[in-house]
Amino acid sequence: MHSGPMTAPSTLASGFAEQRASLARLPRVFDVCHAGVVLRAVLCVHAVVALVLGWRADTWQVWLADGSLAVVVVLPAVLLWLLLACLMQRALARLPRWAYWAAALALGAACALLAQAGWQALLQPLQLAPASGRLAWLMAALAGVAFAAAMVHWLEQRLQLQQPVATAARLAELQARIRPHFLFNALNSAIALVQVDPARAEAVLEDLAELFRAALAEGRDVVRLGDEIELAQRYLAIEQVRFGARLRLHWSLDAAAAAARVPPLVLQPLVENAVRHGVEPAAEGGEISVTTRVERGTVVLRIVNSLPASDQALARPGHGLALRNVRDRLYLLHDVDLRFEAGPAGPSQWCVTLRLPLPR
Repeated sequence: MHSGPMTAPSTLASGFAEQRASLARLPRVFDVCHAGVVLRAVLCVHAVVALVLGWRADTWQVWLADGSLAVVVVLPAVLLWLLLACLMQRALARLPRWAYWAAALALGAACALLAQAGWQALLQPLQLAPASGRLAWLMAALAGVAFAAAMVHWLEQRLQLQQPVATAARLAELQARIRPHFLFNALNSAIALVQVDPARAEAVLEDLAELFRAALAEGRDVVRLGDEIELAQRYLAIEQVRFGARLRLHWSLDAAAAAARVPPLVLQPLVENAVRHGVEPAAEGGEISVTTRVERGTVVLRIVNSLPASDQALARPGHGLALRNVRDRLYLLHDVDLRFEAGPAGPSQWCVTLRLPLPR
């Protein structure tokens, strides 16, 4: 797990230009289409309601009763605003900042008024609803506007805080794209095969060309897991030529898992680490197993590699840079829907497990 060699100035300059272009493609508007955002918004709003009601309640029984009634209004209004904001996100992103702020606040007022109307319609027959004068409707609209304003401000701050993380992860990805030692090894393997096995040499060069095509591609923020699996297979096929029988591969792939969304070039560093730290240092070589399966709407990806003897492993310690880069990029895409685990799996194995949501 290493950060890679020094990058040439021209390559680094083009990398920063690409990074600026990537940041320019980020939406100017907040992103509410995440389960983590919805969960945090609901919990935060209910916490505020609970605090306000607790301030004026004489007993905890009154507080619980008032809170139960307040949830009837608050929860539908919050969920409706989040749903409509998610559906309208592309349209809002094309508006100037003042316009999407106005649209978000108006949407908040409308959702609060609809929830207030539903509350009145539900509780009036039971004679539980308070008198609904103009003040009550005005207070509901203002509460909706306040909620929308707080949400938009928080989500804008969240987006701004994410951009430095995305920049650092993107730069780390750029530095990891071209690894000269892998290029030289692949070319040397192809040269060695030209005379004895031209067809296999051609296959190595085709795999290498496909890897570099994917590495140099621009404008992609999300790709299919199936495409990443194919790139990992090409990478390991090249390494198989170099290591021969020392590299033992096992694939168990679920076709239904291929539709999961991941950032580009997020799987190749994981299998490269498996080769570099699990197979290369061991005189007897090692095994790498890649497994995908679907469990209750979640894709589980596991990469397991054998570990060399401890004295061999200490010769090439890792720093965890590739793992942190992969985890950060996946977290920016999936937020709380992501589960990322990496660590020993028994006395002689290392395992990386990803749990990703399937697109709905």
